[in-house]
Amino acid sequence: MRNDTLNVIGVYTKTIMKAWFQYKVDAVLRSLAVFLREATGIIVIYFTLLKFDSLNGWNMYEMFFLFSLLFLTYGIMILFFTGLRDFGRTVRDGSFDRFILRPRGLLFQIIFVNADWFAAIGHGGLGLVLFLISAGKVGVSWNLGLALYYIVTILGGVLIQGAIFLFLATLNIYLMETNSLKELFYWNMRKFAGYPISVFHKSVQALLIYVVPFAFVNYFPCQFLLRKEDMGQYPEIFMYMTPFIGVGMFAVAYLFWKYSIRFYKSSGN
Repeated sequence: MRNDTLNVIGVYTKTIMKAWFQYKVDAVLRSLAVFLREATGIIVIYFTLLKFDSLNGWNMYEMFFLFSLLFLTYGIMILFFTGLRDFGRTVRDGSFDRFILRPRGLLFQIIFVNADWFAAIGHGGLGLVLFLISAGKVGVSWNLGLALYYIVTILGGVLIQGAIFLFLATLNIYLMETNSLKELFYWNMRKFAGYPISVFHKSVQALLIYVVPFAFVNYFPCQFLLRKEDMGQYPEIFMYMTPFIGVGMFAVAYLFWKYSIRFYKSSGN
């Protein structure tokens, strides 16, 4: 059964990659377009910090380091959770009915039947570039332990964002249309997460820590590595919680999915 599952995943992956990269020049240009679109915000920060030197004590390279985790985690996450990102459309056009009839787990199919390679390359590539630019200039003495912490943190950040997408996808079973909720609770919160949360009002900080915990995707992991002064206003344990929050959130989101899927009704299309 395990080998059969791996074979199915391999077939899905090859098929998806052939579809996304069927037109190679177009694929390169679209991936580059995503990269440049996201890089625009980084360029604005670059020129801003050339004039003001720092943002609440965070210099240019530390900001790049903060952003690198945000982009890297999204680049990896979207390879697995594109189906959850686009699940509302799958429900509305009736495509989900086909998944129900197939002899595979529903969530398994949603995760592996599609992957936004353009977003993955664009976001992930930008995250890697920012990491390479900043990693040697932020005062971190890299060793095996810190490298392992960084990898585990990335995995935790992927699960946190995947859990948010899974929760929002599940709401489509009840609401059919959740794009406004996705815009509010994912994309808008993600914009805040590109900056040190200490610069925001306490209400925004609370949202980013306790409601939509983007702070654990990049801010607190960066604090573990950089030890900035503004960390003093938060519990030290927050710097170690990313993988646990990721696993916990995804488990809760999965249980919500399993409970809710019983109430699914076809859109009739």
